[in-house]
Amino acid sequence: MFNLPNILSLLRIALIPVLIACYFLPYGTASIWATIVFAIASLTDWLDGYLARKWNQTSPFGAFLDPVADKLIVAVALILVLYQTPEWYVLIPVVIIIGREITISALREWMAEIGQRNAVKVSYVGKLKTSFQMLSIGCLIFHNPLFGLPIFDIGISLLYVASALTISSMWSYLRAAWPIMKSNG
Repeated sequence: MFNLPNILSLLRIALIPVLIACYFLPYGTASIWATIVFAIASLTDWLDGYLARKWNQTSPFGAFLDPVADKLIVAVALILVLYQTPEWYVLIPVVIIIGREITISALREWMAEIGQRNAVKVSYVGKLKTSFQMLSIGCLIFHNPLFGLPIFDIGISLLYVASALTISSMWSYLRAAWPIMKSNG
C-alpha cells in the first residue's frame, strides 16, 4: 500500500496547502515559489505512474489515489488562477476542465462498479490533455512576463488547447461507454 508511487501521490495531495500558502505569500517572489511547487506536483504525477508500471507496483489503492491527487491539485490550481484573474476568458476553460474531471471520474466509478473499467482507460488524448493542462497552469500561476515573453497570455492559449483536448477526451470516453450505458440503463 505505501510504496513509492503511492507516496508520490500522497505528496501531491500534501503539496496543495503548500501551493496555496506560496500563492498568497506577501512577497514579489510568491508566483515563482507557487510555480515551483506546482511543477514538483506535476512531475510527481508523471513519476508515480511511471514507477508503478516499471516496478510493477500498481495497486487498487494507487489506481484510486493517483487520479484523486491529480484532480485535486489541478482544481485547486485552477481556482487560484481564477481568483487572481476573475475574467470570463479564464472562467470558461476552468469550468470545462473541472466539469470534465467530475464527469469522467463519475463515469469511471460507475464503469468500475459494473466491471467495465477498461472501457474508459486513460487514452493518448487524455495524457496529451494532462500535459497541456499542467504546462498552462504553470504559466498561469507564474503570471509574469519572462525574458519579454507574455507567460500569462501563453498560459491562457495553452489552457484553451487543454480545454479543447478535454472536450475531445471526454467525448471519446463517453462514446466508448455509451453502448454499455445503453445496455445497463
